[in-house]
Amino acid sequence: MKLKSLIIAALALGQAVLCANSELHGIYKLVARQLPQFADKFEFALVSPTSASSNDSYTISSKAGKDTVIISGTTVNSLARGFYHYVGQCGSVSISWTESTIDTLGSLPKLCGAGHGSLDGAAVVPWRYYFNTVTFGYTTAFYSWADWEHLLDWAAMHGINMPLAWVGYEQVLIDVFEEFGFSQAQIVSFLSGPAFQPWNRFGNIQGSWNGSLPLDWPRRQMQLQQKIVKRMVELGMTPVLPSFTGFVPNAITELYPNATVINSSTWSGFPVIYTNVTFLEPLDPLFTKLQVAVIQRQQTYYGNVTHHYTLDQYNENSPFSGDVGYLKNVSLGTIESLRAADPDAVWVMQGWLFFSDASFWTDERIQAYLSGPEIGQLLILDLFSEGSPQWQRTNSYYGHDWIWCELHDFGGNQGLEGNLPTLTKGFTSAMANSSSLVGVGLTMEGQEGNQIVYDILLDQAWSSSSLNIRRYTKEFFKARYGPMTVPADVIECWHDLVTLVYMNNASSVVNVVPKSIYELAPNINGLLNITGHHPTKAFYDFSSLVDIWKKLVGAVAASPTMLQHPHVHYDLVDITRQVLANQFLDLYVDFMHFYNATNPSASTSSEIIDHARPLLDVLRTADRVLYTDVNFLLGSWIARARALADGNDTIADYYEFEARNQITLWGPTGQINNYASKQWGGLVGSYYLPQWEMFVETLAVQRNVSAFNPATFLHTVLLPFGIQWQWEKWGQTENQTWGVQGDLLPILVELVQTF
Repeated sequence: MKLKSLIIAALALGQAVLCANSELHGIYKLVARQLPQFADKFEFALVSPTSASSNDSYTISSKAGKDTVIISGTTVNSLARGFYHYVGQCGSVSISWTESTIDTLGSLPKLCGAGHGSLDGAAVVPWRYYFNTVTFGYTTAFYSWADWEHLLDWAAMHGINMPLAWVGYEQVLIDVFEEFGFSQAQIVSFLSGPAFQPWNRFGNIQGSWNGSLPLDWPRRQMQLQQKIVKRMVELGMTPVLPSFTGFVPNAITELYPNATVINSSTWSGFPVIYTNVTFLEPLDPLFTKLQVAVIQRQQTYYGNVTHHYTLDQYNENSPFSGDVGYLKNVSLGTIESLRAADPDAVWVMQGWLFFSDASFWTDERIQAYLSGPEIGQLLILDLFSEGSPQWQRTNSYYGHDWIWCELHDFGGNQGLEGNLPTLTKGFTSAMANSSSLVGVGLTMEGQEGNQIVYDILLDQAWSSSSLNIRRYTKEFFKARYGPMTVPADVIECWHDLVTLVYMNNASSVVNVVPKSIYELAPNINGLLNITGHHPTKAFYDFSSLVDIWKKLVGAVAASPTMLQHPHVHYDLVDITRQVLANQFLDLYVDFMHFYNATNPSASTSSEIIDHARPLLDVLRTADRVLYTDVNFLLGSWIARARALADGNDTIADYYEFEARNQITLWGPTGQINNYASKQWGGLVGSYYLPQWEMFVETLAVQRNVSAFNPATFLHTVLLPFGIQWQWEKWGQTENQTWGVQGDLLPILVELVQTF
């Protein structure tokens, strides 16, 4: 931001502080951050609801004869939503996960919409929830305060009023465990590294396969959480804070030999040293003592800011017993522990367990487990409502409050996919058929694109009827690419793309974000037509996407200044990335057809290598394209991690290992290999390309289909390469830059000629 803008923002903020009462400080500060040049042109007011509904609402109007916008709302969060409604619809600007163009407005927009007298909005549900526990690993693990400021502004302006707030939990645990007699060594051996803490919190894993967690990390993260929670409250949000889940260091059996503990399940093939986490039963009085200590410690750090607490005991962990009496007592003990600490506590539970372990969680067992808390004491996130909803088979969770959630993205996958009709109609149908539905939520594991798929659900929370997708698409991209006038042919391209990939009519086969096969371990089979949570199966015509992409490239080539817009640049990189991923799949099929249809032993090694050359060239091109945008860089991910070490090279190296391991091997020896893979500049070139080169070289040497052994190739070639790669340091070679390389447009113009 330019110095002049900062000065204007400071003056506006000073005026806001003088004029507004303390409740409104947060919204005035948001406007000063996002639209500093016009921050003094807004007046905000909190008003009582004017209808029978107590849900959030707002009205936007202008002061007669004055260049002032007046926004009144029932909550601070509704004021933030109203502000974004105004600048987005009337000013054609937007904020995304990566960028904000709101401060590019050259003049204060005139009121728009029906009648131009006022704009208004009213939420149809009380809660708009945000985050999956594992988003704090796949996306925000290494976020700085600047990153969080941007994300929380995005959330507030999109009407989110219930965000999950996990950051800094480990410092709370350290304090409490020390209070209860655990040594520092016992505690540190239990805690996992920064990139894997969500699964430690779930009780899936324990410890770190990269040495012990530096104690500087939890302390700094707690300090960051203090800022995060304060900002959430300023923006009218209700944070969902952590609680004591029951997972403890195994030294508890030495300190408290009479404690009732069990070992949780082995998770994802991890060695025992890193899994089978010790679980203190909620029926044990010690559980309540620890719960009270954890919540009181949080209140000391963050204030008395919420009554909502996240607590998941059986995320991909099976209970000790399936006896319905036992299950009821576990949940009863859990809610009683929360209420011992906070008499108004509400237990927030991710409902993933009922889907992921459906063979255990029969309807009878679910009902028993949910019968411990009384109605009003439990809030359940129906985590995968758009793909595998559980609310119907559980009769709306037997009357408990629940939230309709969109999961969609596993591990931070990046393929283009969505089903907008399912999101809009699925939610409105649920509203009509469930009296205990109280909100919508975004619960993606990682947020890596497909922005329209998430924004539309948050906007649907403010409409009782299903949104018109064609109209929504037009308005979405007018704002996303504004405030410039967006060419009609660009909007039409997006209508075509939405029809092709975001109205997925093959959702019974693919209903989540796909993964490119080049992110998987190279193999002669098993890579195609994968379904499930990491699908590779094609669900649309690849050539149709190429046609749309060519038109978009043509539009930008005709008006190159469009690429200066960050969202235009991002989207063109993203679509080009997908075009190349699709091309790689087609070329892989051709290469495997050549290798299998002919007699490889009759071919020379050079012929096999020559036939694979186009396949490998696609990866080189993809790396070049991705390197042109800061949001698609391995260097950005690693730089964030290393920056949190505050200049300590040893700790920075530890964080870099964490960052590298998560997106590749995910475990000491590839336990969840490539689960969180990414199509990033630098990662494609330094990690995937060498693996595919080794694959081609192996086939060329063996020249016999039956001689290729996938397990042998994985363990003798790929795994040693991956282990070595994760210990490297970024920036050691000339081509490993921290920032972007090259210009996108010349690459696109050249690339289009090859299709």
